[in-house]
Parts: sequence; structure tokens; C-alpha cells
Amino acid sequence: MTEDLTRFLAAYDAVLARWPVPVDRMDLPSAYGTTRVTACGPEDGEPLVLLHGGGTTSTVWYANVADLARTRRVYAIDRIGEAGRSLRGDRPMRSVDDLHDWLDGVLDGLGPDLGSADLCGHSYGGWIALTYALRAPQRVRSLVLLDPTQCFAGYRPGYLLRALPMLLRPTARRARAFLAWETRDAAADPAWRELYGLAAEFPNAKTVVGKRPRPHQLRGATVPALVLLAADSRAHHSRRVEAAARRHLPHAETAVLPGLSHHGMPFQHSAALNRLMLEFLNSREARDFREKP
Repeated sequence: MTEDLTRFLAAYDAVLARWPVPVDRMDLPSAYGTTRVTACGPEDGEPLVLLHGGGTTSTVWYANVADLARTRRVYAIDRIGEAGRSLRGDRPMRSVDDLHDWLDGVLDGLGPDLGSADLCGHSYGGWIALTYALRAPQRVRSLVLLDPTQCFAGYRPGYLLRALPMLLRPTARRARAFLAWETRDAAADPAWRELYGLAAEFPNAKTVVGKRPRPHQLRGATVPALVLLAADSRAHHSRRVEAAARRHLPHAETAVLPGLSHHGMPFQHSAALNRLMLEFLNSREARDFREKP
């Protein structure tokens, strides 16, 4: 193990140790590798799967899990091929079908009686959650999409230009500077901010990317969804994203939340964010959907 990887894993464990709830660690094997899942909350609680944004690792939910895990069984997943404690296997994930097949296997591995779960995804994790729900609606009870990218609109050109140096030559310094720019120096847990920088130098595989869902695909969606957008997001125009989501996605509730940036969304004003998520997950629409045969 290299010195850089040792530092990264130590930083990862340090953040996870500061989670305010007891956790269980699960390693789920598949042809794609071994997926690390951190679980918390009552074992008989309704399952909620958390899909993190690019480069943030599953530890990014540190400000959310205490509220979410009071009543729900929460599963925070590290994606294979990205920074985290999941390990790549013999079969690389090269396509969107591979990515969805991997998530199928993760859900299967969480328990023989799981069947379906609520999915919450942030940023790129939101795109995975939405496209998976379009492909396998029988496995998704409801969706929570936190400032999802490439779901309803594209990126701002200025965001992509700012991200380009980090993508071409990622370093911890560049990653932290990019985070500070996008969040306008919003306070994040110092240990997680350190981890975010180290994650940029993690030996990642090529990220699986796919097309934005077409309007006719979105209109055919059957899963209740909550789309929460960051008013101060520099990744995209939040009001345009909201308008497209409201126009094309049935069974959807939307809101643009003030004082939140794209990268800071999980931990900025987390109490209000958690309340909105739980209100939706416990809402009549979501409950009625779960009770359908």
C-alpha cells in the first residue's frame, strides 16, 4: 500500500469515526469488485440507500445520518472505482448498463427480503438514482434527488471551465480550492474537507457517464420523487433545473433551497434539509406507492 493511499484511508476512517451514530460495515462481493456499505439505524427500519456525489465518498453524509437513522435503516455506499473503501474486481464498469447492474447487485446484497428501497442521490449520485429508477422502477420506492446533475439540464460552462484543471491534473490543493470556490468557503467538517482533497489523488477508474434522460423517458416515470436544488449552485441554473423537473417528471415535488451550494448541499443547513427529506419519505404519496401490490 502506498503512503498516499494509507493517508487517504486513515482520513476516511477518521471522518467515519466522527459520525454521530453507531455503524455497521458491510462488504458486498460482485464481479465488479467489493462494495463497501456503511449501515446505521434500526435494522427493521425502512431501507434508505444514499449515493454520494463524485469524489466525495460515502462519508459526506456525516451531517445527515443522525436524523435519517432515527427511524430508517440507512445504507451509505462507496461506488466501486472511485475514492472510498470499495475495491475494484476483475470486471470493470464501462457502461451505464454495468453501473445499473452493479447497483442491482448491491440492493440484492443488502438483504434477501429487501426487494426495493428509497434512493437518495446527490449530484452524480442523483443521476445514477434517477436513471436506475427509470430502468428498474420496481426496485425503487421513492427518489430524493439533491441538486442532481445531468438529469434535467446541463452544466454551466463556467463551472466546467473551473473544474477543468482539477480534472486534467487532480491534486489535493486544486480539489480543495475548487470546493472553496463552489461553496463560497462554506464551513465543512475539517476532517471531511481534508479527505475530499486526498480523494482527488485516489487511483480512480474512469467514471461511467451517460446521456441525460430524454423528456419522454422522464414523463414515463412512475416513482414519486423529491427534487431539492441549491439556490447558490454554481454547477447549473437551479431555477431552470426546477422548471424542467416540474415540466417533465410526474409525481415530483421540487424546491430551490436558499443558502445552499452544489457541493455543500449535504452539510449546509443540514437540519432543514433532513426535515424536508423525511417529510417526503413519510408522505402519503410515498406510502401509497409502497403499498401498491
